[in-house]
Amino acid sequence: MNSTGVRSLARIVARDDGRGGTALPVLESDGPLALRRTRGSGAEARVMLVGAMSGPLGGDHFTVEARAEEGARLSVGSAAATIALPGQAKGEARYDVRLAVSDHAELHWAPEQLISAKGSDLRVTTHVDLAPTSRLVLREEQVLGRAGEEPGRLTSRLTVRVAERIVLDQELACGPGAPGGWDGPAVLAGHRAVGQLVVVRPEFVAEPVTAGALAEGAAVVPLAGPAALVTAVAPDALRLRRLLDEALTSLF
Repeated sequence: MNSTGVRSLARIVARDDGRGGTALPVLESDGPLALRRTRGSGAEARVMLVGAMSGPLGGDHFTVEARAEEGARLSVGSAAATIALPGQAKGEARYDVRLAVSDHAELHWAPEQLISAKGSDLRVTTHVDLAPTSRLVLREEQVLGRAGEEPGRLTSRLTVRVAERIVLDQELACGPGAPGGWDGPAVLAGHRAVGQLVVVRPEFVAEPVTAGALAEGAAVVPLAGPAALVTAVAPDALRLRRLLDEALTSLF
């Protein structure tokens, strides 16, 4: 990776404040990433991720780390879509997300869409570590190209572990230079928006989710342990969001 790229790190730690709420003892960010606490509901602390500039560009490396400690409730979103763009620096850009949820804690991770613009090259990695009694709702949405535009190259890998056991480890590569077939009938089938929803609830141990189609373009499968995965494809971001919202409602 080119050393001229921008580096940025954002860190969040959520902690039970002992009064029925959630404190944020760590809320740190630098570079183009900024964190803002907003009004939550009930015991939940809500944080918005704000991009102070466009990106990531070629050669950039952004990292977001969030940890919900025992008993905490944390919700993280973003103020706008993230747009991967080509930059003056050569080489791929990286966006790493590291999430950890302790026992009896809950994390909702639901940023806005990631848009892969023409000429960009971005690798996204998301690692989630959960305790046996933690809860998670994780939403990822990726849009291949802006309106009327061919996409850049986008590689996305998601790994989820519950009680140190891997329940999901998958990677999707799209755009120029990606392995053949990514746009074929077995993968995106010509769609330009793809997303997934991971829901982890202790209740799924006794009552696992039943695999099946939820709507045209969306399906749910149970994962090992107390987890379920919804995968959806759609012609545009609006339809994709609707599919994932409907899926989340059906899982709660």
